[in-house]
Amino acid sequence: MAATILFSLFGALLFLGSPIVVALGVASMAVYVVSGDDITSLVELAFSAINSFPLMALPSFILAGALMGDAGIARRLIRIAEELAGPAAGGLGAAAVMACMFFGAISGSGPATTAAVGMLVIPAMIERGYGRSYPAAITATAGGLGVVIPPSMPLVIYGVTANESISALFMAGVIPGIMLGAALMIANYITAKRNGYQAQGEPYDKARVFKVLKEGFWSLMAPVVILGGIYSGLFTPTEAAVVSIFYALFVGVFIHKESSLLGLNEAFQNTTWLTGRVLIIMFTATAFGRILVEHHIPAMIAQGILNITDSLWLVWVLVIAFLLIVGMFIEILATIMIVTPVLLPVMVELGVDPVHFGIVLVVSLGIGFSTPPLGENMFISSSIANVSIEKISVRALPLVGTMVLIALLLAFVPQLTMWLPDMMGF
Repeated sequence: MAATILFSLFGALLFLGSPIVVALGVASMAVYVVSGDDITSLVELAFSAINSFPLMALPSFILAGALMGDAGIARRLIRIAEELAGPAAGGLGAAAVMACMFFGAISGSGPATTAAVGMLVIPAMIERGYGRSYPAAITATAGGLGVVIPPSMPLVIYGVTANESISALFMAGVIPGIMLGAALMIANYITAKRNGYQAQGEPYDKARVFKVLKEGFWSLMAPVVILGGIYSGLFTPTEAAVVSIFYALFVGVFIHKESSLLGLNEAFQNTTWLTGRVLIIMFTATAFGRILVEHHIPAMIAQGILNITDSLWLVWVLVIAFLLIVGMFIEILATIMIVTPVLLPVMVELGVDPVHFGIVLVVSLGIGFSTPPLGENMFISSSIANVSIEKISVRALPLVGTMVLIALLLAFVPQLTMWLPDMMGF
């Protein structure tokens, strides 16, 4: 009965257009009331959900990303990406992908990456004859790299939910992030050749490239400082998040001299809003997940899947297909907290490493940033390019298909994910 009430009410509220946090909270409270449990225990759940040292990295990385945008770091990274793309067909599209990879290694957020890169790249691509829908599509899709390339907010949430090492997850996300970026650049090149986008870009100029790299040196050093400190053991991911805030302030105030009180105020406002939103989702999702575990629903689902097949490859296909569908409708952070207690036991029973599963989980759900109807990145790029979601969706199909293929490859070849963590001893 608890499972029926939980899923029926949750699905009905989502169908009626209720926010995910309301659907999770109301469904969970309904089960508590029907079961006769003390509602005050929800307060204990709320405290346990946020009383986590690793979770402190979340607001810190959000604030660091906002401060780095105000410090001019994002603009310099995009300029470097444009120069590195050079005269190749679709050079600006490749630059958008590279810029999203660079900025994703700072912000850890898909929408933040899309907004920061899109504001500068999309107008330039439109001006150079890429049309309106394709620049929005490539930026929205590449913006999803921000949730895979460390530091990543979804990986932090998965680490807290699954009780896994966040440092190991960050290390495991490096190669998949690079693979996704490379695959998108190949797809962009094929599309550009077929449509004649920027067939003749500016030739390489060593002096100009050197100048741009020199100007963007401190921007390039941001991910080196953050990730290098984590992987060297100098500080934990949470401490690295705090270090990144001071780094952004130092570069913005004393080196680039572009930081402002107005930008600082906006950064704090955005951080407060996003952090509060994440924490309230964590509260309701934790209650939802606790009910699932108490009523042995994950075990029943695991047994149901294993009754269908014991082939790991087929289970991976079913799991990724499920995640792709869920990612189209539910926000990634809430989804991670809901599906991890359900799917992780199944995959562990089949011999899958929890870190490997976490990377495939985040990659698959990250594709949802560029697929309607939720598609947060698509809404951002749509507003920048002033083009409809429908037109962007059509142009994004080959790019999304490319990312799905990479997700399957990562699932079937675990060494691609686990090589770096194993080599570093995580």
